[in-house]
Amino acid sequence: MGSTAPAVVAEAVHKRFGATAALAGFDLEVGEGTVCGLLGPNGAGKTTAVRILSTLLRADSGRVTVAGHDVARDGARVRRRIGLTGQHPAVDEVLTGRENLEMWARLYHLRARAARARAGELLERFGLADAAGKRVKHYSGGMRRRLDLAASFILAPRVLFLDEPTVGLDPRGRTEVWEAVRALVAGGTTVLLTTQYLDEADRLAHQIAVLDAGRVIADGPPERLKSAIGGDRIDLVLREPSGVPAAERVVARVTGAGPDTGRDARRVSAPVRDRIGALTEVMRALAEEGVEVEDVALRRPTLDEVFLRLTGRPAEAGGPGGAGAPAAEVVA
Repeated sequence: MGSTAPAVVAEAVHKRFGATAALAGFDLEVGEGTVCGLLGPNGAGKTTAVRILSTLLRADSGRVTVAGHDVARDGARVRRRIGLTGQHPAVDEVLTGRENLEMWARLYHLRARAARARAGELLERFGLADAAGKRVKHYSGGMRRRLDLAASFILAPRVLFLDEPTVGLDPRGRTEVWEAVRALVAGGTTVLLTTQYLDEADRLAHQIAVLDAGRVIADGPPERLKSAIGGDRIDLVLREPSGVPAAERVVARVTGAGPDTGRDARRVSAPVRDRIGALTEVMRALAEEGVEVEDVALRRPTLDEVFLRLTGRPAEAGGPGGAGAPAAEVVA
């Protein structure tokens, strides 16, 4: 993790689209050289927030600075210091990987020789040198996304915004993108990503901000957020569903918490404070009750459980987009 100086600051940001409040007091601070995962259910305002932070949309009120510059007053300076990658790779499938990067470099006003050199550097950096002469239509999903990330790094941005960077990718493609993001952060880049995959945020992010109804309702390291909803949990898988009522009584008595019963009708789970003591007592009491246990585990809460507890909605409801957001408006 890098220094703690803020690379992104948003204070009391509001944005409305007609009668719909997309952002209603959005606050966020992201330290340099870190990854911040912005999570929230569909319509929470994630994409609206990214559009404002990246100068594509003006806030109605509030203050936003990125890389030390005010987004409203110094939009041109902000744009020279940021990169933005959307949900779908913005690369030309007919061109080769090298040709794509050279094209983007020329669009950024690099001279031909400088464009060729920068393309070569980025192909090496993102592990695409061996495929530089291959047409992008023959690239895998992960390779296309890495090429898209490389294109956003033509001018070596200090802050990179990633909107759903691995949507639609297979597990291998997602892993390739994760590795590329980690390499960027190791080099000092600050990354703010929106994602609908909680495991992605858990693996990549130093900081997670949960957005709901246009404002941040929880913000902190993943482990702190998971600890905030009850610390460790005990998970039981019973041999027979008929043992669930007795197991629920035992778990409730030992832990002092209302147990959750899994969808498979044999799983019982509850938060615990004294992990070893609770586990020992639960297993002893179940044996006395004659309840057979097929599997038992102590674990930390998942981010899915954090998400559900904080927003009242399951993680599956989370997805891209901000409430009522129209097409992006380019701000001069």
